[in-house]
Amino acid sequence: METKIRGTKISEVKRDWYLVDARGQILGRLATKIAQFLIGKNKPYFVPYLDCGDYVVVINSKEVKVTGKKERQKNYYRYSGYPSGLKVTPLSQLRKERPERTIQFAVKNMLPKNKLRAPRMARLKVFADDNHPYQEKLKLATKD
Repeated sequence: METKIRGTKISEVKRDWYLVDARGQILGRLATKIAQFLIGKNKPYFVPYLDCGDYVVVINSKEVKVTGKKERQKNYYRYSGYPSGLKVTPLSQLRKERPERTIQFAVKNMLPKNKLRAPRMARLKVFADDNHPYQEKLKLATKD
């Protein structure tokens, strides 16, 4: 007797909303949990070729922790393409100016480098403090 396994269709994907509080959590460990939700690996119908992930709202990103000497030694690089166009931003400066970017960079680098990365990152909403405009969607998600 053969059993047929039916593949998941994009119309069958149900997207939930998750609220993650980053206060006191370690950056890398938090980013792996967020990446799992964005990819959709927590769902029974997960397939790697479809975007099965959920929405994730992260609050208190300015209070995330890093271990070791990363606060002083970790740098973020970007290059404009022009000669001497390399910009280096240390983690300590980035946390002062735009604390939500640290979580975004960490999660982005943990997602697979393929065509699904951009839509997954679009479902990540990061805020420096407790205030966010997605309160109603999170309330609806907890009622189900």
